[in-house]
Amino acid sequence: MTLTRRLLGSFFEVATLILHPVFGDPCHGSNRSQGQGDRKERCVVTSDELIYWACGSSVLEEEDERGVAHIVEHLAFSATKKYTNHDIVKFLESVGAEFGACQNAVTSSDDTVYELFVPVDKPELLSQAISVLAEFSSEVRVSTDDLEKERGAVMEEYRGNRNANGRMQDAHWVLMMEGSKYADRLPIGLEKVIRTVPSEVVKQFYRKWYHLHNMAVIAVGDFSDTQSVVELIRTHFGPKSSAHDPLPIPHFPVPSHEEPRFSCFVESEAAGSAVMISYKMSVDELKTVKDYKDLLTESMFLYALNQRLFKISRRKDPPYFSCSAAADVLVRPVKAYMITSSCKEKCTIEALESMLIEVARIRLHGFSEREISVVRALLMSEVESAYLERDQMQSSSLRDEYLQHFLRNEPVVGIEYEAQLQKTILPQISASEISKYSEKLQTSCSCVIKTMEPWATATVDDLKAVVSKINSLEEEGSISPWDDEHIPEEIVSIKPNPGNIVQELEFSNIEVTELILSNGMRVCYKCTDFFDDQVLFTGFSYGGLSELPENEYFSCSMGSTIAGEIGVFGYKPSVLMDMLAGKRAEVGTKVGAYMRTFSGDCSPSDLETALQVCFHGILIFPFLNILFS
Repeated sequence: MTLTRRLLGSFFEVATLILHPVFGDPCHGSNRSQGQGDRKERCVVTSDELIYWACGSSVLEEEDERGVAHIVEHLAFSATKKYTNHDIVKFLESVGAEFGACQNAVTSSDDTVYELFVPVDKPELLSQAISVLAEFSSEVRVSTDDLEKERGAVMEEYRGNRNANGRMQDAHWVLMMEGSKYADRLPIGLEKVIRTVPSEVVKQFYRKWYHLHNMAVIAVGDFSDTQSVVELIRTHFGPKSSAHDPLPIPHFPVPSHEEPRFSCFVESEAAGSAVMISYKMSVDELKTVKDYKDLLTESMFLYALNQRLFKISRRKDPPYFSCSAAADVLVRPVKAYMITSSCKEKCTIEALESMLIEVARIRLHGFSEREISVVRALLMSEVESAYLERDQMQSSSLRDEYLQHFLRNEPVVGIEYEAQLQKTILPQISASEISKYSEKLQTSCSCVIKTMEPWATATVDDLKAVVSKINSLEEEGSISPWDDEHIPEEIVSIKPNPGNIVQELEFSNIEVTELILSNGMRVCYKCTDFFDDQVLFTGFSYGGLSELPENEYFSCSMGSTIAGEIGVFGYKPSVLMDMLAGKRAEVGTKVGAYMRTFSGDCSPSDLETALQVCFHGILIFPFLNILFS
């Protein structure tokens, strides 16, 4: 299932081949083909230039193998039984595919993923790409010479990960996964292993875990004949031997903990100060309509929480610059709710206190019906847009949907059915149901709190004191309800007298129509078949920063940015956000060297709303009146 948010994931299940056409229903489309391979591969074929294959992971490594999964990934592009001397790299470069770190393969705790982007208009290239994937499955060459050549490249990635951000991320990961094997199996591995591991150990790991039972293939593209792609996969993978008794993929649990964990990272290279609160929990199944309703409820909770966090960041003297909440799968058995903020130096304690108070406020008082109606309208608008553009979706969306199918056994139902589900379920989810999700965000629920600062100002004792303070306030009921802002009913309360079209010109060679209005404004428009639910527009007037005196240039060049923060269209961003709930209408302004512009991206049904926002800003709000008049 697609839904709005995407979960990070691992991919390591039964040997499976999947293909699906970009145009058509992923579940019921006539362009889909299915099949069963001779080596227990399942094929689901629909139609882009993406072939995706996965296997192996760092959590499967023994102590003397830490980093070997990543080394195997590198060796795969170096040489196989059929392709030698980096022939695979040369092939990718010959078809215009990018090659480099994280471009064609990524090793994580639960999987290694290989991606080949190839044109599909030449069958021989598609066949060769599938041949490469088949070689990866069982024919990677692991000789002493090959390994020595790749050690340098792997060490370069290891050193690149030793920067400030990498060090903090690794330390935080160990804290999050403490008590599980995941804590000791960072994908990059150990320097000692990278430098000294013998080829026999690498070969043993490859033979132990690279089996068809542990792999899957997804091909998404504008294939003219999906069944022929199934046959190509059978041709290249069919001769591969299936293991008689392959090892099952072990389950590595991550223990929960009632006492929160704390860390204060001080890194002189850090770009700024930040706070992160994580609440870990088991990954939920998604098999029934009730499961889907729970997922929708979770999404609505995160949307509503993010609305509040955004509004707080727009207050006078806010506790942080920005703050947001999200849910992510960390490793196969565990996901987490994460609330992250960036703040001023020496203000991490203030930011943490504000974040904890807001979650506690929801537990005590819940969300209002108006807040939930805004979120409901947003989700409904998003799924309607996805439905209208179902024949124009990105191939990666289909790829990711199948990925979740293999990773978590999520059903693949197609956007038509999912849109119908959301339209039916969303009105049934109450504010009280959504507010209950805040119970999962308690410091007794496997909570991990970290701060990051360039200079030490907060200590672990300070963090503990904040947690104790907020818990006490919540127990006493001393946290007041949320005080929301007044939201106007209409963007333009007094409608202007309409003008009229005085002249219409046709430019048939470029399929453009020009209208000249009675106020002198010229409007040009062109209809396209690019996206069914999108209108793009731009308005401009000559004259810009190049006409200013030198002493005014720098302050004026920041004008649009500052105005955007305080409310460039006559309303504060937090107010305008609620006014536009359920509408897909985004507008912005820019002052360049030679012209001033406003631009927008909206749904055809919301074009009037987008133009009303522009009108209100340009003709009513003084700042834009100066810029554009």
